[in-house]
Amino acid sequence: MTGSTPSPFTADDYRARMERAVRAAADAGLAGLLVAPGPDLVWLTGYAPPAVTERLTLLVLAPDHDPVLVVPALEAPDAARAPGASALALRDWTDGKDPYAATAALLGAGGRLGISDNAWALHLLALQRALPGSSYASLTEALPMLRAVKDARELELMAAAGAAADAAFEEIRTVRFAGRRESEVGADLARLLREHGHEQVDFTIVGSGPNGANPHHEMGERVIEHGDMVVLDFGGLKDGYGSDTTRTVHVGEPTEEERRVHDVVREAQEAGFRAVRPGVACQEVDRAARRVVTDAGYGAYFIHRTGHGIGVTTHEPPYMIEGEEQPLVPGMCFSVEPGIYLPGRFGVRIEDIVTVTEDGGRRLNDTTREMVVVD
Repeated sequence: MTGSTPSPFTADDYRARMERAVRAAADAGLAGLLVAPGPDLVWLTGYAPPAVTERLTLLVLAPDHDPVLVVPALEAPDAARAPGASALALRDWTDGKDPYAATAALLGAGGRLGISDNAWALHLLALQRALPGSSYASLTEALPMLRAVKDARELELMAAAGAAADAAFEEIRTVRFAGRRESEVGADLARLLREHGHEQVDFTIVGSGPNGANPHHEMGERVIEHGDMVVLDFGGLKDGYGSDTTRTVHVGEPTEEERRVHDVVREAQEAGFRAVRPGVACQEVDRAARRVVTDAGYGAYFIHRTGHGIGVTTHEPPYMIEGEEQPLVPGMCFSVEPGIYLPGRFGVRIEDIVTVTEDGGRRLNDTTREMVVVD
C-alpha cells in the first residue's frame, strides 16, 4: 500500500502472491492475468496509483516472463516506491505512445485472459483491438478464491479490524438513541470506527423500527423512538483489511415477540458458526443458519444469503449461499449474518466475521450477541 502507512508485507510476500496468481491462472486454463488499479493490484503489489485516470496502468502476469507493471511515465516514481516494486519490472509509457501495443507484446498470441472486474471498458476494448485473438474472463469469475485464503499476517490484520469494530460498538451502545436521527447515530459510528484506527468507513447502516426490515437501509432522517428495534451494521478498512459486524439493539425494554425473534436469529447465527470447519461446503453454513429460522416459522423473512467473504474488500468470495459447493479452507474469512425482517415492523440481524481454523471456526467479533437495551 502506498501512502503514509507502511505496508505490513515485504517484497517477498508480494512476489509469492504473484507467483500463486500465475499458477492459479494456469490451472484455470488462462494464458495470463491483467490486473487494473483496485484491490487486486494492491493485494498483488502493494501499489495504489495516486489517481485512477484514462491513462493505462496494468499489471501483466504470464507464465513465461516476470511480472510487468505497465504504468504512465508521470506515475512511475510512485510505482517504484510501492512495497512490491522490487518483485516486478516497471514498463513506463509517455503520452502519445501506445500502451496497448506494449501490453500486447507481453502476451504473445493472447488467448484467454483473466482481467480485473473493475478494469475500464476503454482499456479492455483497446486491448481486444491490440490482441484480436484474445478473450477475457473477470477475475471473480475465473479465480474466485485467489484472495480467499489469508496467511498468518493477514489474519492478524483481520482480527485487529474486527477488534476495532467491536470497540466502536461498545461505545455506541452507551450513547442516547431515543430522539436522535438515524443519520446522527450513523455519524457517531463512522467517527468511532476512525477513532479506533479505520482509514476507510465503507458503511454505517442504522435501521430503526420499520427501517430495520430493509436489510440494506443505510441511515435516514427518521427519528429513533422509544420501543424501536435498531439494526446497526458497520465496517470498513483498517490497515487495508476489512471489518463488518452487525448487532441489533432495542430502545427500552423489548416486547416478548421482539425478544423471541432476536433469540431465533442469535440461535441461527450460532448454528451457522458451528457448521464452519474445513472441507464443509459453503452452502452448509447457509443451510445450518436457515434451518433454525425456518423451523421457528420465519423462513420467508430471511431474505438474503448467510454470508460473504471479506479481506482487502468488505464483500468478496466466498459466499455462504445455497448452491455454493466450494469447500471451506483454513484461512478463509467470511461473515455469518442471518436475519429476520418483518415488513413495516422491525428487523433483526446478528453478524460476526469468522475465519476457518484447522478444526473449526474462530470468531473475529466478540461483543455480546444477547439483546442489548439502549436509552
